[in-house]
Amino acid sequence: MGKLQSKINCSTSKYRPDDYVEEDSPAQAVQQYSPAHTGAVTSVAALTSDLCVSGGKDKASDRPLVKIKMQRLSVLQATDCPPAGAGKECPSHFQTVVVYNWRSGAVLKRFVGHQREVTKVACVFESNIFFSASRDKTVMMWELHRNSGPSQHFPGHDLVVTGLAVSPDSLQLCTGSRDNTMCKWDIETGECLRRAAISRNLVTHLCWVPAEPYVIQTSEDKTIRIWDSRELQVAHRFPVKQYIQTYCDVSQDGRYCISSSNGFGGEGCEATLWDLRQTRSRVREYKGHFQTTASCVFLPNGVGLIPVVATSSHDCMVKVWNQDSGEIPAANTWLAEGPVATRSPRKPPTAGCCGGNVSLPGHLVPRRIWTPCFPGCL
Repeated sequence: MGKLQSKINCSTSKYRPDDYVEEDSPAQAVQQYSPAHTGAVTSVAALTSDLCVSGGKDKASDRPLVKIKMQRLSVLQATDCPPAGAGKECPSHFQTVVVYNWRSGAVLKRFVGHQREVTKVACVFESNIFFSASRDKTVMMWELHRNSGPSQHFPGHDLVVTGLAVSPDSLQLCTGSRDNTMCKWDIETGECLRRAAISRNLVTHLCWVPAEPYVIQTSEDKTIRIWDSRELQVAHRFPVKQYIQTYCDVSQDGRYCISSSNGFGGEGCEATLWDLRQTRSRVREYKGHFQTTASCVFLPNGVGLIPVVATSSHDCMVKVWNQDSGEIPAANTWLAEGPVATRSPRKPPTAGCCGGNVSLPGHLVPRRIWTPCFPGCL
């Protein structure tokens, strides 16, 4: 049967090929804090330069322990739910969205509303507004300083919502689902403005091109599509990849997008850089992960003198690549305790928020949000 690398085990060696050689990585302090998430963290997004929003599988009444890889940390009690032992708990059937200060290690607030696990979160950067998608087939809009539940609902999909992107002007929202559909919504009214369906288009991720009406979408049909949000029609399809496409991101200047691939044993597992200008062609691939590359992001200018991209994988590694050459600069690989499911760049980009798995394989991240520290971080 061979080595079962996907077995549940806390040992990171289970996610490595037999001939894997450990690379040197920067020293990182690991401390334990409470609370943030109990179950798996499935998505992380930057709300401000200090705050991130995360969603996962934990329920409102769970009392979690969290490990954060940082240097300076402190804890604040969540404001929505009463402290443990107070004799009163939040409704156990609701899932939580957490606003977290990654610098201080403080859970600022919990937002309760979804009836099933949260699959994606998206933010209007440097604002008080963020969104969450769920397996309950809905999307909700939240305001950081609002205490009376979601400020807007977006029902309409028939299956789990797996893609979520906010327009640059913060007026419209695009969602995608495993029901093969894409929807465009008016954020203020919650009205579904347009709906489009493509057979076998099981959406895995969405991202909006800065200052453009275009949305990039990845799918389980191995295709990366560019949608024109004005009429919600496909404007371009990139060449079909060999493996399922799991994630996508767009550079700040809107010139490039990057997608990541499913895979195993080093087959597939790559990230691919695409040109969004007239040629709309493949530029290069970033190969080096041994399991599914679960996410990929452009790090904003400021990490160094060269443009870089970051990838995270189920092989427990976070890698930072030279965007132009495809090389990995020295000391730019981080080891997690299990599969790493998601990343979110921060502005200014001295560090990024990640979700790393403690014990479960696959696209899951129990109890952990952490930050690899780039030069100049903190």
